[in-house]
Amino acid sequence: MRTTRRHRGTGVGRDRTTVLSPASVEAAVLALVALFCAGYLAPYLLPTLVGRLGTDFGLTPTQAGGVGSALLLASALAGIGLTGRISRLGPDRTARCALAVVGMGFGLAAVTHSLPLLLTGCVLGGAGSGASTAVAASVLAKRPDPHRVFVVGLLVTSALAAAIFLALPHLGTGHGLAFASIAVTGALALPTASRLPGRGRGRTPRAGGDDTRTERPPLPRRGAGITLAVCLMFWSLTQNALWGVSGRIGLDRAGLTEAVLGVVLAAALGAGLVGTVGAGLVGSRFGTALPIGAGTLAIAACVALTGGAHQEAPFAFGEIAWNAVYPFVLSYLLGLAATLDREGRWGVLAGASSSIGVACGPLAGTLLVSAAGYPAMGLTLAAILLAVTGPLVRVARNSAKESRTAAAESAGDTSTATVLPSAARTADSPDAAAGAPDAAGAAA
Repeated sequence: MRTTRRHRGTGVGRDRTTVLSPASVEAAVLALVALFCAGYLAPYLLPTLVGRLGTDFGLTPTQAGGVGSALLLASALAGIGLTGRISRLGPDRTARCALAVVGMGFGLAAVTHSLPLLLTGCVLGGAGSGASTAVAASVLAKRPDPHRVFVVGLLVTSALAAAIFLALPHLGTGHGLAFASIAVTGALALPTASRLPGRGRGRTPRAGGDDTRTERPPLPRRGAGITLAVCLMFWSLTQNALWGVSGRIGLDRAGLTEAVLGVVLAAALGAGLVGTVGAGLVGSRFGTALPIGAGTLAIAACVALTGGAHQEAPFAFGEIAWNAVYPFVLSYLLGLAATLDREGRWGVLAGASSSIGVACGPLAGTLLVSAAGYPAMGLTLAAILLAVTGPLVRVARNSAKESRTAAAESAGDTSTATVLPSAARTADSPDAAAGAPDAAGAAA
């Protein structure tokens, strides 16, 4: 790492400016992508994890789903608990601890055949996953390109999950390999944590000049942040409510065989990769509000179509199209959360609220199907998506306006700071002082 430090004055008041080399910047991006993989891989693999628990531990689908929900809730609570504390603790140190917990927790779940130890491992692993994504969100909020890194992270995680989905059936049917794949991912990501920033100055000094006692800066844009977090929870809930019952819709309603259903789900994962790449290509060309609004409306249509499908073609089209748009919109939502607070606190809270929605989604889907059937479930989930579209678009538009205003004010301050010192130097210069009597004499 190449650093350049500029010191002003002496003692604790020195101002230090650190310039990172391009290699260091790319290494930091690699570390963030590794954190994303370790943090998001468990939710991506949740259908396989839950399915294999029923085989090895004799759990009913509801009981196995409860284990998966406990894993995801632990992830959400870990993210909430770390909100506003990552800069003080140090992203590098927090990431190392989180990745170690991922490896130990899911490693324990992989080797044990005891249900209490399995639950312990899932909760520990889930907490480590949530802490990993919290660190990634906190660091990303300080970068100028959070959306690009989010896209890369989702792309790599989706590709890794797809590879694991394809490989696991050929390696055995036990639960050990599924959990071990997450533990190994966490262990492989551990060395990259040293590329993250160290302990920062996430809090501001108290009034009175006492530098030893600090206080945390207030959480900015509270209304926008709360709206985004709540809407993102319901947005994620609808996605995973459908995902949790998609297999039953394909088999029971659309009349697919197990083999054909596997092909459709594999194609859906491939479509997710395409959607993630599309988000990277589109970038910020159309802002944030349009991709979020149009994408959520498209997802609502796909959810309604899939829920009411009773033939192969509508089910396959709805499932594949939905999985293509989902990561596309998610990358913009996570990027939007990162722009609300440069300390990354809203990014962490938004990720935690999304995890809560993910955890509650399968249960919500099952209850809706039991109470009203598949078509009514699809329409209900679509209505929820339509309800959150307006608030999400409004937050995105307001955030864009505030960013433009702040950029304009910053440009004005820079211009003023450039002109005023030169004017002050002119007024204070010896030539100006000597020229004043001459001017007075000429006027006389």
